[in-house]
Amino acid sequence: MPDQAWLSTASLGDCSHRERKLESQSDLAIRTEGLVKVFGKVRALDGVDLTVPEGMVYGFLGPNGAGKTTAIRTLATLLKPDEGTARVFGYDVMKQPEEVRRVVSLTGQFASVDEALTGAENLVLVARLLGHSWAESRKRANVLLEAFGIDYAGDRLTKNYSGGMRRRLDIAASIIVSPKLLFLDEPTAGLDPQGRNQVWDAVRALVAVGTTVLLTTQYLEEADALVGRIAVIDHGKIIAEGTPNELKASVGSGAVQVRLFRAEDRPKASELLAEALGVPVELASDPLAISARANDPEQVAAALVMLSRSGIRVADYALGQPSLDEVFLALTGHKVDVSPGSEAGNKNEEVAV
Repeated sequence: MPDQAWLSTASLGDCSHRERKLESQSDLAIRTEGLVKVFGKVRALDGVDLTVPEGMVYGFLGPNGAGKTTAIRTLATLLKPDEGTARVFGYDVMKQPEEVRRVVSLTGQFASVDEALTGAENLVLVARLLGHSWAESRKRANVLLEAFGIDYAGDRLTKNYSGGMRRRLDIAASIIVSPKLLFLDEPTAGLDPQGRNQVWDAVRALVAVGTTVLLTTQYLEEADALVGRIAVIDHGKIIAEGTPNELKASVGSGAVQVRLFRAEDRPKASELLAEALGVPVELASDPLAISARANDPEQVAAALVMLSRSGIRVADYALGQPSLDEVFLALTGHKVDVSPGSEAGNKNEEVAV
């Protein structure tokens, strides 16, 4: 990733939103009160109160169908709320939608690119539609292609791009004017680790030059790596809000991570740990790993003895701060369901996003 200067006003130019005076000189990028959105019998948003300060990455954490996408689409003026109020940089999303649209950019869950154009042509087209000259449009396109690691494919038709490449191009198009507020809805879904890191670097660079980012994600490690504050949403309600460390502290000061010798021991080990510690356990993608909240070292020691007496060999264990996975499990009683399906794409969840 190039230096953060690629996103500075020197490299991308002054954007119209920085030249316009806001009607409300609030230090909040977003403020909602009692926001409700109903689809049929489903309350996709159920009284959401949200305050997002300027100049930070704010995370919306929750499983599929929790209400994350509905919240973003409402704030971006794509959906009308049924109750409550929402303001973006002081602008009412119902009464001043045009003003809101001038200061925001939205990247949805699925890449939206013109397959008949090359990657570079897609970016140039967006820049031209937003009023930039050919020279400035090409400059911005080249900078962003390099920033997202797809400059080698800039002259290829996007119909030949992989899913991850299309996703990166789509995000690049959304920041071609350095928006004042950027909505990123599951931005790294389907990306490989390298692509995910490139998106993370771009988000950090945007915030460094003053952009506020509202990020929805199912990936706990993504929230931990990027966000300054997190709202945990489940069934349309905000059930917790704070910094990652505040949320971790709210469910206990410690956690135990256990690594087994044999994967076949994990079901029994999970049952015994849950019984000994009195809390649900978290099963990682690693078939040898188990974790759970634990504040008492003596209780952990007793649990390990119980495993040993049951013939379960422990390769390693560690005590530390709870992960966001454990936070979510403690707050909701279930895990974040990271699956190939998405809120926008699942028919049953389409009205509950």
